[in-house]
Amino acid sequence: MSHKSKASEFVNDTYNIDVLGRNVLVTDAMKDYAIEKVSKIDKFSHQRIIDVHVTMDIQKLEHRVDILMQVDHVKIKSSASSEDMYASIDLATDKLQQRLVKYKKRLQEHAAKPLSSVDMNVNVVNMSQDEIAVINDEIESENQKQLLDTYHPHKVLSQEKRPLKVLTHKEAIMKIDLSGDNFLIFRCEEDQRLKVIYKRNDGHFGIIEVES
Repeated sequence: MSHKSKASEFVNDTYNIDVLGRNVLVTDAMKDYAIEKVSKIDKFSHQRIIDVHVTMDIQKLEHRVDILMQVDHVKIKSSASSEDMYASIDLATDKLQQRLVKYKKRLQEHAAKPLSSVDMNVNVVNMSQDEIAVINDEIESENQKQLLDTYHPHKVLSQEKRPLKVLTHKEAIMKIDLSGDNFLIFRCEEDQRLKVIYKRNDGHFGIIEVES
């Protein structure tokens, strides 16, 4: 069965898959291939998937694929890059499948429970793709000191409120590990202190206590 026919079967399934392109025209073949790969993860996971967003991007010779999957109340991310978009799709879906397995295992180890939250202020700094490309090009020929002298700090455009989760240490580790983010701000359930958990270079996690 072709990629196109298998992808067509999946269109009417219980959740939506968005396939978008950034700096690249996504062909029907690329879209069908991505949908087919994600649909195989769906059959493997046995979890309640809400929706999936696949983003393809090309920067010079780098073909990058980012996948964001909403599973129950958890968002699971994976990214991969190579010199071929189809290879990047394979790598990204393989990573996503591994994180789904890890998520399922941790659900079995820890009973799920409702999470309380409070609001916190988040400053959003806007930076266009054109600005990023210009800075990246100049970084190659300028040292860090010259860049700091040349580029002024960006303006804070707005303030937003984001939910600040109340988590145990184990729940915080699970969330940052599944999301692929480098850090997570949360309020510790055990002592009600504001903390930051971050991923170390050795693969382990560190926790910073913001409040004494």
